[in-house]
Amino acid sequence: MTLLQLKYLCEIIDRGMSISAAALSLHTSQPSMSRQIQALERELGVTIFLRSKRRILGLTAAGIEVRDIARKALHTTESLRHISKDVTAEQSGTLTVTTSHTHARYVLPEIIQDFRRKFPKVRITLRQGNPMQVAQFVSSGKADLSICSLPPREVPDLALLPCYDQHKIVLTPKGHPLLKLSKLTIKELSKYPLITYDSEFTTYSQVMRSFEAAECEPHVILSATDVDVMKEYVRRELGVAIIVALALDPKTDSSLRAIDARHLFQSNKIFVGIKKHTYLRGVAIEFIKLFAPAITNKQIEQAVAG
Repeated sequence: MTLLQLKYLCEIIDRGMSISAAALSLHTSQPSMSRQIQALERELGVTIFLRSKRRILGLTAAGIEVRDIARKALHTTESLRHISKDVTAEQSGTLTVTTSHTHARYVLPEIIQDFRRKFPKVRITLRQGNPMQVAQFVSSGKADLSICSLPPREVPDLALLPCYDQHKIVLTPKGHPLLKLSKLTIKELSKYPLITYDSEFTTYSQVMRSFEAAECEPHVILSATDVDVMKEYVRRELGVAIIVALALDPKTDSSLRAIDARHLFQSNKIFVGIKKHTYLRGVAIEFIKLFAPAITNKQIEQAVAG
C-alpha cells in the first residue's frame, strides 16, 4: 500500500467517480491509475468501488471505510509537510482566511492590523462567501480557517469553535414611521418593503421563521449578500433592512437609524472553523486568539483532533 494509491483513490472520489477526470487532474494516465487501484484492492482483500462494466457507480461499504482512513492518512502526511515548512519559514508565507463580507468589512480590519504588526512577513488572503461556501473552503483545504455563522448543511472534516452571538437591527431612513413605535413588532414590520440577506445566510432563515411564527407575510423586495448594498437601498428609501448590528458604522451610516430587533429575531452564533485531522500552523492559531481571545489552545487542539 502506498500514499500514491491513496491519493489516486481520493482523487477519483473527488472527481465524481471518474478515473479519466482524476487521471487528467493528477497528470497521469487512466490505465496507470486503474492498475494502482486494482493493486490496492488486492492488497486489502476488499472491493472498494461498485462497478458496472467499466463505469464506477459508487463505493462499497468497505470502500467507505477505506476512503475515510485514506483521507486521514493523506491529511496526516500533509500535516508533516506543514510542520517542516512552519519551522523553516520563520513565520512567513500566506494565511488564508475565509469569511462573510460583513466580517471582512466591519470586524477583521482591526484584527488584521494587529496581526500584521506581530507577523509582518505573513501575507493574508481573504476569501469571501456565504456560510456554506466559507465552510467548504476550509473543509477542502483551500483556506486555513473560517469566520462565519453556522453553514446550512453539515460539512465533512470541519470543526467549529463558537465565538459570540450577534443580534439584529432594523435599519431605516431618518423619519421612518417605525421609529415612532414604542416597541417594534413583526406585524408592524410586515407593512413595509423589506431588504434582507440572501437565502444562503443564516439571518435570512431566522427572519423568515419569525414572520412565519407571527403568521405575517414579509414583503421582501430585495435580498443581497453584501450588507453595504442593502444599506444603500435603505438610504434611497426603497425599504427597511434587517441586518446584524455590527454592520452599522456610526460614521458612514449617519443618515440611517437603527431599531434594536433582538426581541424579534434569533441571534446567530459566529464560529471559527478549522479543518479536522490536520496541522494548524502557529500563525493560524495566533490569528484565532486575536479574533476570539476566549478560545484556548486546548479547545483548538481538541477541535483539530476531531
